[in-house]
Amino acid sequence: MTDPAQSPSTVPAPGLASRAARTGSSPVRDILALTARPEVISFAGGLPAPELFDAVGIADAFRHVLTEQPRRALQYSPTDGDPELRAAVAGRVSARGLTTAADDLIVTTGSQQGLTLLTTALLEPGDVVLVEDPCYLAALQIFSLAGARVVPVPTDDEGLVPEALDEIAARVGPKLLYLVPTFQNPTGRTLSAERRAAVAAVAARRGLWIAEDDPYGELRFEGEPVPWIASFPGAEDRTALLGSFSKVMAPGLRLGWLRAPAGLRRACVIAKQAADLHSSTVDQAAAARYLAVADLDAHLVRVREAYRARRDTLLGGLGDALPVGSRWNRPAGGMFVWATLPEGYDAAALLPGVVRHDVAYVPGAPFFAGTPDATAMRLSFVTHPPEEIGEGLVRLGAALRDARPTG
Repeated sequence: MTDPAQSPSTVPAPGLASRAARTGSSPVRDILALTARPEVISFAGGLPAPELFDAVGIADAFRHVLTEQPRRALQYSPTDGDPELRAAVAGRVSARGLTTAADDLIVTTGSQQGLTLLTTALLEPGDVVLVEDPCYLAALQIFSLAGARVVPVPTDDEGLVPEALDEIAARVGPKLLYLVPTFQNPTGRTLSAERRAAVAAVAARRGLWIAEDDPYGELRFEGEPVPWIASFPGAEDRTALLGSFSKVMAPGLRLGWLRAPAGLRRACVIAKQAADLHSSTVDQAAAARYLAVADLDAHLVRVREAYRARRDTLLGGLGDALPVGSRWNRPAGGMFVWATLPEGYDAAALLPGVVRHDVAYVPGAPFFAGTPDATAMRLSFVTHPPEEIGEGLVRLGAALRDARPTG
């Protein structure tokens, strides 16, 4: 009998699943690896300012739960999340205009897991998902891994165009619409109340689910809040709302939440059981303690003030840093400015030379599910203080000064 260990030839292991082979790495994550040097001033990643974390308050919360409730905090916990944390989130969501009970929510490992759970619960391979064009990159990865057919919906300076949504939905028969209507990633745009009402009406008329992602909504610097799409007639029973603690507390906690109608929520709980059983018990307990004893709203006032100053510094210097004829928007909150260079420039082709000047941005082309705009770039203004942003703009201007159109 032949000993397999001594066999001169072996059969290769099976290849990767097609969904893994067709889904690429995030260009943003790849750029962050290239710009990790401390001397680089990066406008690339959407990284909250670390010096603004309430490290003392969060440490006190962890200390309390590990001292006073160690057996509970270190044990397995329910899949749908810590009851105290869900109650606290429900209170905050209700205060923002959408009546919510603790049982309406699932705690997730970041809001991105919430989108993954929705995708698992809703989509079969080949199902059509509609997305804003441009769209949040990680969402495109999730839908690719699910084998969904992603169809872009045109946008303008005010966000998704409802008339285009209606025409495309009638034509392709989608199951899901995914969008970030408030301070969108990557563009920073906010969808008006009128357009949100129109989106809700289209979803009801065409029979599709809505995944409304809101990681940035509490980072408003100016203007009045706009109601969630989930609150508009026609959307109430077909909208899953995603939220996150990453931008308001700290991304290292990896905590988010999902609010969904009962049947969809139950399916997402089962999907989460299969994924990770539950999110970190100790992190959930600490977050619940923090929300009970700390003043998160006062903390957010400080964060908004700092981010507003950083946005204003970036906007004030783009005219000198970018080539004549460039355009950019002025977001009312969030983390990103969306800029386009003049016709013929290629933001991706220019990036290596820019990085050699110890500054970086994210080219806009990878965010498009449809025809990419090579001239576009995303600039995050939250990671660095104003003086570093100013220096970054000087470096960016020097890097682009000799650049020429590629076509």
